[in-house]
Formats: sequence, structure tokens, C-alpha cells
Amino acid sequence: MNRKDTIIYEAHGNLYLNITNRCTADCVFCIKRYSDGVYGYNLRLSKEPSVPVIIKQLSEHELSKYKEVVFTGFGEPLVRLDDVLEITKWLTTRGIPVRLDTSGHAKLIYPDRDVAREIAESGMKVVSISLNAQDAETYNKLCDPKYIKAYEKMLEFAKDISKSGMELRFTAVDLPVVDIEKCRKIAGEYCADFKVRGYSGSV
Repeated sequence: MNRKDTIIYEAHGNLYLNITNRCTADCVFCIKRYSDGVYGYNLRLSKEPSVPVIIKQLSEHELSKYKEVVFTGFGEPLVRLDDVLEITKWLTTRGIPVRLDTSGHAKLIYPDRDVAREIAESGMKVVSISLNAQDAETYNKLCDPKYIKAYEKMLEFAKDISKSGMELRFTAVDLPVVDIEKCRKIAGEYCADFKVRGYSGSV
């Protein structure tokens, strides 16, 4: 039976955008390893939706009733940077706050672009970066990033986000190998909010 791909879904008073299943890491704790989605939504895409399709679906919602629209889902939104920028501009010109959840690998995906500046200029309000570990060694074991020096470049990108004037948030998953207090301290050093994410998969 064919099913319609879930591009947009609701939870916690927010509207979430699932625009890609591609990612720049292969985290051991990724929900894709043990589930097809979240909150009862199947987030596995048969194909990536075009910008017109995404905007059409957004326009069918009463956007003002949501706290924010969030780029997240089953992949890394910034693999579609130009599309993220276009959709964010469409939303922010309508007064809708937008957040980006990202691995923070933008400086590696687009070494010749000032991604933080471009995101800020699109109207993005909040960028949440998956810090995930207290040091590069732990990060590489947990996240298996596709790039070398991904942890260091992620922190550089976080610094760019802070300088751009957007609100920065770091997150980490509560796993035995993750030193949550050290992660919290790093967040403090970057003037970032810090959120601990739970893990419900197998250890």
C-alpha cells in the first residue's frame, strides 16, 4: 500500500519539517536505527519533497497557532541549505519563528560559504546543534561523522552562530559514555542553552 510521505508533523505546540533523510553522521543512538519515526509519524521519505510542495503544505496550516516551525526530522536539513534558506524566508516574512536542528557540520559541507550569516539573514531565530559529546574521541565513536575534524568544525560553526546574533542551543543524548556536566560546561562557554535528550533504543 502506498503511503503519503510525512513532510510536516505536529508536536509540543510546534510544527516540524522533515525535508530529507540524508545525514552527515551515522549516530549509534539515531532513532532511524530502531524506529520509523516519532509521535506516531513515519518519517522515512520515498523522495525529498520540492520547495513548492513543502510551501504548499505549510500554507495549508494555520501557522500562527504554533510556537515555532522547526527543521528537523530524519536527516540533516543543511544538506539542502538553499532550500532551508528559501523556506525560512517564506516563513519569517509571515512572522513565523523558525528553528534549525542540525549536526553542525555546515563548515564541512560548504567550506566556501558563510552559512551562519546566510541563515541569520534568512530570518532564522534559533539554531540547535547536536553537541553529543564532551570531546572529539567520544563524538567520533558515537556519531561516526562523514568528515574528519567534525567535532572541531561543529564547535567553530557554533561560534559563528553566536556571533551572528541567533540564539544557540546545544543538545546531548543521555548515554553512559557522555559526560553531561562537561557538555553543559561547554554550552556555557559558548553562551548556549543546553538540553539533554533521552534515549529509548537498545544500549
